Amino acid sequence: MWPHILSLLPTLLLPLCVAEAAPLFDDDKVVDIELIGPVYSLIKPMEKREEMPFVLRANGAEHEVMVRLRGKSRLRVCKFPPLRLRFNTEDTDPGLFTGQDKLRLVTHCKNNDKGEINVLEEYAAYRIFALLSDYAYRVRLFRIRYTDTDQKLSEKAALRYGFAIEPMEQLAQRAGGEMLHVQSLSASRYNREQAALVFVFQYLIGNTDWSFVLAENDDACCHNGDLLEIDRSIYYIPYDFDLAGIVNANYAKPDPGLRMKNVRQRRYRGYCIDTESVRTALQYVKSQQASVLAVADDLPGLADAERKTMKDYLGQFFEKAENEEKLLQLYEKRCLGKKA
Repeated sequence: MWPHILSLLPTLLLPLCVAEAAPLFDDDKVVDIELIGPVYSLIKPMEKREEMPFVLRANGAEHEVMVRLRGKSRLRVCKFPPLRLRFNTEDTDPGLFTGQDKLRLVTHCKNNDKGEINVLEEYAAYRIFALLSDYAYRVRLFRIRYTDTDQKLSEKAALRYGFAIEPMEQLAQRAGGEMLHVQSLSASRYNREQAALVFVFQYLIGNTDWSFVLAENDDACCHNGDLLEIDRSIYYIPYDFDLAGIVNANYAKPDPGLRMKNVRQRRYRGYCIDTESVRTALQYVKSQQASVLAVADDLPGLADAERKTMKDYLGQFFEKAENEEKLLQLYEKRCLGKKA
């Protein structure tokens, strides 16, 4: 299941039926794009989610797209909220966006350098999980020029990084599975290896804003995670990492019930499953230390000090993981629910 560990962890590997992927997520090179349309009218006021017509330019091609706001908490805190792009299905112009229908776009949230840094840090979190698991959302980083036909957009927001998240349908097709929409799910149905990997990964990036249960105001499980069914086994696919310690956004606050000082403080929120599954996941993540840290090295747009801050934060996990038994004992103490 996890790449490059056939000789080490053969029992964890499951066959992955990979369908022909859309070209957008086949590469990780930064793409320069331009979104042309009534940007100011789109984002003001934010309580509206009306679609508006835009033109997307990329690699010499133009695409007609309908754009609307998306998200929940970010709509309350962001000056520039996340967007959803809906492509014209009759658009046959070949190019980077061939085959796309709806795309989730993560934007810079705040019209300052910190907001842009946060985009890159959250992008890194997605890249790290995709490095660790085949059952993960792929992402593509953009350098976005927002051309506002209203001519009211702040210059500070005109050119910023953002990234697209692979649609769930494309992930399901790659994995040979199906999307699952349910309100609740027995713990016994979750794929144990993927679950353990999610637990360790969320601790690695310092994220507590997720769970395997239905979130408030949602109609399907799970909080900041989608469910993928493959051969009657359920895989939790995490997303939304803006409240994680690796990002440390200005607006990020821990749940008061956790009694944490800030989001940089790590708190294990995994569920109580057998220790050996968690041990195997922890050992695997430890084996990928160099590759995980390399994600930070490969990020564009970060100053050396910002890159060092990210690597130091990730490095603190790996230092703690050197004492494997002690960390596993902490996980056992903090795990949620009864041991399955």
